[in-house]
Amino acid sequence: MAERLQKVIAAAGLCSRRTAEEWIRAGRVTVNGEMPNLGCRVDPAVDVVLVDGRPLPGAAEKVTLLLNKPTGCVTTVSDPQGRRTVLDLLPPHLPRLFPVGRLDYNTEGLLLLTNDGELAQHLAHPRHKVEKTYLVRIRGAVTAEIRRKLERGVALADGITAPAVVRVRGSSGGHAWLEITIREGRNRQVRRMCEAVGLSVSRLKRIRLGFLDLGDLPTGKMRILNAGEIDRLKSL
Repeated sequence: MAERLQKVIAAAGLCSRRTAEEWIRAGRVTVNGEMPNLGCRVDPAVDVVLVDGRPLPGAAEKVTLLLNKPTGCVTTVSDPQGRRTVLDLLPPHLPRLFPVGRLDYNTEGLLLLTNDGELAQHLAHPRHKVEKTYLVRIRGAVTAEIRRKLERGVALADGITAPAVVRVRGSSGGHAWLEITIREGRNRQVRRMCEAVGLSVSRLKRIRLGFLDLGDLPTGKMRILNAGEIDRLKSL
């Protein structure tokens, strides 16, 4: 049953309703990975409520899964335009999860979803510099000079990118394939890096995050991470 967010926080024994309202205004509370407003109503049985990145006492068991995201869906818990979201791909028996980072609408590949706020914050924090590897299909050829520019760092509107690892994986049918590994998490970073050096991206797929890779997981399918994998993620 949905109730006002501040009431749910107070009922968990963390603080008074008035203090809960102050925490919400201060941005200390998230619901399903997003900042709520004071009028927000939540159902503790299905919604993931975090205060300072920590779940409420008595919250659902922590679950983290790896999804092979297809193109044509958004990496959000809901979409005002009515487009399919990554949550629509998950089986209904799972607790409410939220994405760790984002892959844009036309990008496919490895995406983590979790209700573990501490893990999500750890992976997203810039100081941990978790490696992310993408397979990129480029229209035309990629010269050695362009590859060196990508490796050294590219000037974008939000600053120069950190050095990247770039490998040419081959070419066919007028396309070249690159494997690009970065340690940052800027919005649409790989696409913007390629555009900045004159490359046209026709396909983009994240194939690795830290030690995790897609393996033979089919597009649109998911698997739940085991305890050992969670521990390794927290140590990255």
